[in-house]
Amino acid sequence: MTDTMRAIVLDAPGPPEALTIREIPIPVPIASWVLVRVKAFGLNRSELHTRLGLAEGVTFPRVLGIEAIGEVVNCPGGELTEGQQVAAMMGGMGRVFDGGYAEYTCVPVSQVVPFTSDLDWSTLGAVPEMLQTSYGSLTVGLDAKSGQSLLIRGGTSSVGMATAVLAKRWGLTVLATTRDERKAASLTAIGVDHVVVDDGAVAGQVRDILPGGVDLALELVGTPTLPDTLRATRVHGTVCFTGMLSNEWTVKDFYPIDYIPRGVRLTSYGGDASDLPADVLQDFLSAVASGEAVVPIDEVFAFEDIARAHAKMEAGTARGKLVVML
Repeated sequence: MTDTMRAIVLDAPGPPEALTIREIPIPVPIASWVLVRVKAFGLNRSELHTRLGLAEGVTFPRVLGIEAIGEVVNCPGGELTEGQQVAAMMGGMGRVFDGGYAEYTCVPVSQVVPFTSDLDWSTLGAVPEMLQTSYGSLTVGLDAKSGQSLLIRGGTSSVGMATAVLAKRWGLTVLATTRDERKAASLTAIGVDHVVVDDGAVAGQVRDILPGGVDLALELVGTPTLPDTLRATRVHGTVCFTGMLSNEWTVKDFYPIDYIPRGVRLTSYGGDASDLPADVLQDFLSAVASGEAVVPIDEVFAFEDIARAHAKMEAGTARGKLVVML
């Protein structure tokens, strides 16, 4: 192994072309850290926020990437074995320290989830953060149960589609929104029961389907649509704020009694690798391998096409996860 690696480096906030490929030293792991040879990584909105200069606490230059999939190269503490397949995610990746946009990434062992799979790396690369966010939102955020109804606001996002897949496997009735009617087929294809075309106000459409409102709602668009999502939810139902596809995540002059409908519960989810148990990841990958579950992937890019991949993420035209292969 050489001493250097190719990495995608951001020197300062800017357009997609600000992401440049260069040779940098391969990081050396210390105790309780692990060096992973990256095989693929998914793109995430938080990386877009960093590139646009919207993320706090990020110093430059920085190798972005809050997730990666690959194989263990060196684990000084012996917690993982060489060659073990692992998913690395969160815990400061791509923000506090260099992340997954590279041939190798060095992360705390606590941010790694081991697995075994014969699926291709492009499929595996789409899973870690998408599944962690979906699973955490449904469990920690919403405490979802079979037989309940769920509205996914931002349904054609990668997390939205993954949540739909999980929710249908768990026996929920799923309603999912899209702003583009042409994307409706991609939602019905993964089992969504009711596609709602989002014109900014979907509460009326939801209540035409379920007059009392949904039991649960997952807000992935952000604060511009949150009040309407709350209005689509029944008394004693729960709304979980997880995503901000709109790049807006704060509420000005928040007055709870006026903002939150009577009896509706509002919570949030922002998790970590510890929220994705290894057996949950393994079971999901096994279900994908057997055809019982699908991984919603929009497009797979080459490492050299990172600028085009980021441009597509920023444009919001993807129907599922964007993945980069090494």
